[in-house]
Amino acid sequence: MLLATTLIMGCGFQLRDQYQLPPSLQQVYLQAPKFSEFANVFEQRLNLAGVELVDADPGLVIAINRDELSRRTLSLSGSGQVAEYELIYSVDYSINEANKDPIDLRIEVYRDYQDDPNFALAKTRERELLVAEMREEAARRMLRQILAQLAE
Repeated sequence: MLLATTLIMGCGFQLRDQYQLPPSLQQVYLQAPKFSEFANVFEQRLNLAGVELVDADPGLVIAINRDELSRRTLSLSGSGQVAEYELIYSVDYSINEANKDPIDLRIEVYRDYQDDPNFALAKTRERELLVAEMREEAARRMLRQILAQLAE
């Protein structure tokens, strides 16, 4: 068991969402629109990663400028109604580090969604769950992207 653990740790294996935070990411000021559901999800993701959120600018500010859900038609049924959508969840944000130029970045998450007007209530609930999952995925990607940018 000890040998297996040593081999796994030696190859750099880490559990999912376990991050080695650079010193600049120990304390962060998160600037986001009020009542933003994505900001709440991202704040939870930062807390899980061990980042301390502060109320004053500690030198690193992550600003969520915009998050948006859009959709486009993928296919139509025989009667001409929309049968399938592609949902697109996008987040525009910036990393503002002291004495450095701000870095503007964007995350996009895509999912296919089949619509059926005969089951409108069930499809609405399915869509809500899908959007929540997309927010989680965007938050994970955003944190990984921030870590990559700060490592450069």
